[in-house]
Amino acid sequence: PPTRLRTALGDPVTRRELRWLARHGTAGLLLGLAGFLLPLSAVRDTAFPLYWRFVPKNTTATSVGFGVAHSWPEAFAVCAFGIGSVAVILGLTPGMARLQAGPGRRLLAAGPDQDLSLRVAELTATRAAALDAHATELRRIERALHDGTQNRLVSVTVLLGAARRQVARDPSRAEEILERAQSAAEQALAELRTVSRSILPPVLDDRGLAGALSGLAADCPVPCRIDVDAPERCAASAEATAYFVVAEALTNVARHSGARSVTVTVRARGGRLRLTVADDGRGGAEEAGGSGLTGIRRRVAAHDGTLRLASPPGGPTTLEVDLPSGS
Repeated sequence: PPTRLRTALGDPVTRRELRWLARHGTAGLLLGLAGFLLPLSAVRDTAFPLYWRFVPKNTTATSVGFGVAHSWPEAFAVCAFGIGSVAVILGLTPGMARLQAGPGRRLLAAGPDQDLSLRVAELTATRAAALDAHATELRRIERALHDGTQNRLVSVTVLLGAARRQVARDPSRAEEILERAQSAAEQALAELRTVSRSILPPVLDDRGLAGALSGLAADCPVPCRIDVDAPERCAASAEATAYFVVAEALTNVARHSGARSVTVTVRARGGRLRLTVADDGRGGAEEAGGSGLTGIRRRVAAHDGTLRLASPPGGPTTLEVDLPSGS
């Protein structure tokens, strides 16, 4: 907060606090006094039959300043008035409280950039999402290496052992086994390249985001149009996230949407990277449907981004992602 008077008077927060002080010291004071005195007067009128005999003659009977009680019926009339006042006060009190609290909520509330508690909660949630996404990615890589590449390498080892044993007995048979071992080694190498590209695609460094997305569009079985407007390179993590989001989205389009065309639009402006994937498919996409949308949302949340999905039944489906570019 500012420490000098001139700076403080020019601070929007200080001006809002001064406006609150003026309202709270006038209208707020009146509402507070009314909220304190009205219940007391209602209790006084309701209990009037208990002490009316001790009140000096010709003294006003009610708290509001009218009526004089000279008999029991008149005393009970004052009591009935007090009971009615209680009912009225119970109906007015919530509204009076809202009127008094309204200026405070409007003028004393911290802005979105100053509400640190909400920011801490948001960062806690995104950190948890980042950890979940990281664990999911590690499990995917482990499965790919264990179920694919490792089995290929075991096959190569077995075939090489069989070829070594066949060299002395049947060299022609050994050559056939070596060919099979070479084929298995080539398949293992291809799978290793696939796994390494899924970690951080080298095409992003070689060709940039536009070139990488063009490669995804070329491999997509659904006709895909790419429109990228990014004058400057974004951070590597932002580009990698955008690449994986588009790759997963195009996979979902090809598997589930029945679309005839899909459009990917990317814009990088003002420190934000915004991408949209729109198709003309049947729609009805849901995160709970096992289409990979939950993984996309976690990956986007890990980078402090937002994801919006519009997929009404019958289509079309539009996936919008907003990320900090980090440039």
